[in-house]
Amino acid sequence: MNGPLGRGEGLGAGVLARLALRRERAIAPWWILTIVALALVMVSYIRTNMATYELKLAYLQVIDASAFLHALGGGVVEPRLEVLATWRSGGFLYVASAFAAVLSVVRHTRREEDAGRSELVLSGTVGRHAPLTAAVLVAGGISLAGGALTAAVLIGMGLEPTGSLAYGAAIAVAGWVFGGVAAVAAQLVRNAHTATAIGLTVLAVAYVTRFAADATGQTWLTWLTPIGWSHLVRPYQEERWWVLGLSALVAAILYAVAYALLDRRDLGSGLLPERLGRASALELRGPVSLAWRLHRALLARWAVGVAAFAAVGGALSPLTRDLLSRPSVVVDNITHFLGVPMGATQLAAYSWYLILILAYAVALYPVLMTLRLRSEETSGRAETLQATPMTRLRWAGGHLLVTALGTAGLMALAGVVFGTVYSLLVGDLATDLPAFVAGALSTVPAAWCVGAVCVLAYGLLPRASVALSWLVWTLTAVLGQVVGPLYGLWGGSPAEPFHYVGNAIIGTPFALGPTAGLITTTALLAAAGLLALHHRDFGA
Repeated sequence: MNGPLGRGEGLGAGVLARLALRRERAIAPWWILTIVALALVMVSYIRTNMATYELKLAYLQVIDASAFLHALGGGVVEPRLEVLATWRSGGFLYVASAFAAVLSVVRHTRREEDAGRSELVLSGTVGRHAPLTAAVLVAGGISLAGGALTAAVLIGMGLEPTGSLAYGAAIAVAGWVFGGVAAVAAQLVRNAHTATAIGLTVLAVAYVTRFAADATGQTWLTWLTPIGWSHLVRPYQEERWWVLGLSALVAAILYAVAYALLDRRDLGSGLLPERLGRASALELRGPVSLAWRLHRALLARWAVGVAAFAAVGGALSPLTRDLLSRPSVVVDNITHFLGVPMGATQLAAYSWYLILILAYAVALYPVLMTLRLRSEETSGRAETLQATPMTRLRWAGGHLLVTALGTAGLMALAGVVFGTVYSLLVGDLATDLPAFVAGALSTVPAAWCVGAVCVLAYGLLPRASVALSWLVWTLTAVLGQVVGPLYGLWGGSPAEPFHYVGNAIIGTPFALGPTAGLITTTALLAAAGLLALHHRDFGA
């Protein structure tokens, strides 16, 4: 055999897969639980709040009247329980499956090489392709488990079995495709950080393309994105099984490419040449300078994504204004959906909703930066710094300062871009731009608070900090003001920090108490995390 598993090349893949599964036991179950629970909650919500055909039809009219709302779920919607439920959850579940697959593949391939563990493993009787094979099997198994359990739960709730199986399969293949994307990225670059960024960037482009296809009516664009292929399966409608074959074929091609690239690079290296910085860049002046050098590339990519989303949101303002001026049912629905007080403009409410979407997304940035601390620690690079005058507290403090400023900078950028585009198209630059900037910046303390919880987890429970950090952000998003209304949790939950952020865009008076409370809580959590880091064994 000349394939990736021929001539003993697959030796040890089973052992490494079992090892990877042991490492995933604190992470994968949360992803699977999130996928299954969201599908379950959506069915229950539709049954409870839209029990009659007339209510379902009225809701369908609301969806059809707004390009933005229609694009959230995507595809063709019908006034039936199973179709409405999968429309509301599918856009999230396909992305969640893909997101989990990217992180899993990179974690068990490139991150292992970064830490030097792959070199030790491959020095024994383990085939060259075994680590990649194990990573692919584990990531694919997580996606399959998420899809299969979702299908089983939906069938158990009385939904039609064929459509449920198609829905579960669409969730699974989304993970398989992006597992392949991550596998290729892991061969192209020489560190896990960049490989993860590539995989998630491809996922973001795929989602935005699918969203644009449904928002603009250019449905042909859906065929250009793997996320769109899962939507095109159309569970409980046509059940296009052959589209699943398209996703599986592309996934197989990506895996084959990853194996081919693996044969053409040295262990620990990547096929793409690294960009060498200026010699003066090596003259680091302290922890803040070091943290900035490590974070700036990812921050730049986040800035591009945030600016693009804000620009698109602002550009849709004229269309949204026209749509909101027509049927009163849409106005009433958005008023209820966003909890906008009487007298506030619905267009401002729509804009605030998009700002909140960005804020919940940007809250992931401090989470990732906290995970970067753990990555630097486990790789040994942070321990090397302890031989210099840079103590662990100064090292961590530099990272946290850059992270806090970066988070604020991202939301400020969102406010400036969104407010400028909005003002030029439908508003007034002198009054609307400051309101958008103030509204965007008002969400920053809540995002800091999410990161501070992760810092506390990193300081107290370093081994579980990765799983806990993802859980914190996931719960914040699921219980928040954007996702919560999808299953009846209007205004979000008091358990998540964005619940205490007022809508500055519609003129809600600034409340010093909640903001001061969020900042104080953030400071206490971060201080407790740093204190725990100071007293525990480093590298544990």
